[in-house]
Amino acid sequence: MKHPTIFLNQFSMVFISIILLNSLLFLNACSDTNSKKGSDSSTEAVNEGEQYRPAFHFTPQKNWMNDPNGMFYLDGKFHLYFQHHPDSNVWGPMHWGHATSEDLMNWEEHEIALFPDELGTIFSGSAVVDYQNTSGLGTKENPPIVAIYTNHDADGEKAGSLTFQNQSIAYSNDKGYTWTKYSKNPVVKNPGIKDFRDPKVFWMENQQKWIMALAAGQEIQYYESKNLIDWSYKSSFGTGIGNHNGVWECPDLFPLTIEGTETVKWVHLVSINPGGPNGGSATQYFIGDFDGNQFTLDPEFKVDIEKSHRFWADFGRDNYAGVTFSNWRTDDKKKPLFLGWMSNWLYGTIVPTYNWRSAMTLPRNLELSKTKEGYILKSTLAVDWDSFTTNKGNIVETKIEGNTTIVPPNTLDLSAAKINIQLKNLESTTYIFELANQYGDTLSFGYDHKAKQFFINRSKSGKVDFSPEFTKGPSTAPRFSDDDMISLEFVLDKMSIELFYDSGEAVMTEIFFPNAPYQTLTLRTDDPTNTKYSATILEVNPSKNKE
Repeated sequence: MKHPTIFLNQFSMVFISIILLNSLLFLNACSDTNSKKGSDSSTEAVNEGEQYRPAFHFTPQKNWMNDPNGMFYLDGKFHLYFQHHPDSNVWGPMHWGHATSEDLMNWEEHEIALFPDELGTIFSGSAVVDYQNTSGLGTKENPPIVAIYTNHDADGEKAGSLTFQNQSIAYSNDKGYTWTKYSKNPVVKNPGIKDFRDPKVFWMENQQKWIMALAAGQEIQYYESKNLIDWSYKSSFGTGIGNHNGVWECPDLFPLTIEGTETVKWVHLVSINPGGPNGGSATQYFIGDFDGNQFTLDPEFKVDIEKSHRFWADFGRDNYAGVTFSNWRTDDKKKPLFLGWMSNWLYGTIVPTYNWRSAMTLPRNLELSKTKEGYILKSTLAVDWDSFTTNKGNIVETKIEGNTTIVPPNTLDLSAAKINIQLKNLESTTYIFELANQYGDTLSFGYDHKAKQFFINRSKSGKVDFSPEFTKGPSTAPRFSDDDMISLEFVLDKMSIELFYDSGEAVMTEIFFPNAPYQTLTLRTDDPTNTKYSATILEVNPSKNKE
């Protein structure tokens, strides 16, 4: 249930009053006594879990979830499958859970799609709409959906085998709701590589064949097929390139036109755990060309990547294993649609929700631009926010004066909100935004213009003592622009923030667990400044679109 709010005219009056006062009273931070870890079935734990359940990010009804899998779009519905342990709130024997949405904000969870079998549990993979029925598993009139996933043989792994992961397929003739496993699985057998998993498959139209990108140890291997059943190895990529401080997994590969040009480049996503820019798991990207047989790193990108560690899809700690929806790019006008797991393997199994664990990020459009700094993979929000806005506040261009209040207490609901802020006339100082509640919990984020660095700090955000890794930081991200103006767009949903700086050139996603919803948003600088800001605050209710 949403908190009481006031309408725009009331909000503006309160805002003006607070600006005149030019100060906020913050209570001292209370101590965090929560130390529960692992499963907890008590009523208190269940209620606490629901306290943090997001309003419009997908979460499983119960128990554990991690990587998004097999995502596709068909007949007006987005299908999301996900790594799921239905019997526990921590990682265990993997299944594919299933959910659908028509608007990317309201999700309906369905029956489990794929269960473990004699070949092993069901690890990550992808799904495609086989329109031409190349597989022979459906008809052209009713094209099959074909899922390609990794069978993980846990017993084989314990016995020391190197071939405990193999690639199998299943198909659906009812648009993704029920599945039949192929009778001759696996379709790609392990040649003797310990980590051999997470197939991402797509149709290459100009060569009339299917391509599979597959994580294989510390590289990505490419296979081709005419029918999704018979696969042949073509080449590999990754040796000595990029970050190798962890296991390579969950690849994706797709073409993108560079903004403002007609030049097409291929974007390669590779998740790594650990090795992220701020610790733990994260997703790096590469730019190059793919000819249907091998991926070649762009010469300009190669020079950059050898001297820089800036090529991350998200610099925050809580966006991992993200991949794109299949069958969404039906023409050149639609951008790839990306979704990630909103957690981190450093602490994902012990966050204080108990009866459910983990959420997905919001879906994002991916764009490719080329600046004087080189290639940049940009992310922008893919949701039609007007359809979900219930209240709105606007702040006209205003000079920052000390501790400036942007959202006063009890005006707009910050537990489900989207906020756009612009800063003009930047100076060599640090701009700090702070969310706070009556218990003194704070979440800080912002920009250090002197260091050209964005940051987020959740060390005092509420319940934090479940893991020492959770409060390390602050997390930082580089800025790629020299402009004296910054655009900042961010979304709040009870236990998460997704920050999009400079129109998505730098993105940071992190989760948090306050003792009560944040009530205020303030902005301050380290030094006096002539910087001005303006803002638009949207209060969001996903159920509005159902009315």
